[in-house]
Amino acid sequence: MVALGADIDGKWMSEAQGKGGPQTLTLKAEGDKLTGSLAGGRGGENPISEGMIHGSDVMFKVVREVQGNKVETSYKGTVSGSELKLSVTNARGTNDVTFKKQ
Repeated sequence: MVALGADIDGKWMSEAQGKGGPQTLTLKAEGDKLTGSLAGGRGGENPISEGMIHGSDVMFKVVREVQGNKVETSYKGTVSGSELKLSVTNARGTNDVTFKKQ
């Protein structure tokens, strides 16, 4: 698991999707805990919370403030080499997004 943590550490760029454009995900693993931030798209930089990595499985949440309301988005997926495939779930539904390591 330590070697995998080194593989997920760093910057990841999403494929541009919709009006929001690409997003940059910065991640750091310490054991099974995952910390970092998500920037771009339609919002500024936001810290991730409840981040975990178990083997190749990755999960975390991002809470943004939109028009005075807190909006939570959950990210869950897998890392394989230089590709991070995530299912992104919020109040509008679920989308699949692929991030590439920079």
